[in-house]
Amino acid sequence: MSDELQDRITELEIRFSHQAQLVDELNEVVTDCNRRIDRLGRDNLRLREMISTMSPALEESPDE
Repeated sequence: MSDELQDRITELEIRFSHQAQLVDELNEVVTDCNRRIDRLGRDNLRLREMISTMSPALEESPDE
């Protein structure tokens, strides 16, 4: 195998390793965001339930 071809293969291997690492890091970020979104959704639901039990007769928002 020529030195030029070996250098190209080595460069591709390095790039692949870096891209694989980036994909892993991005996966961690996406997973963390999904956990946060789920938690915020649950918090939002609890707050809506609390508000509805505090003022069940309120049909319109106070600003209207």
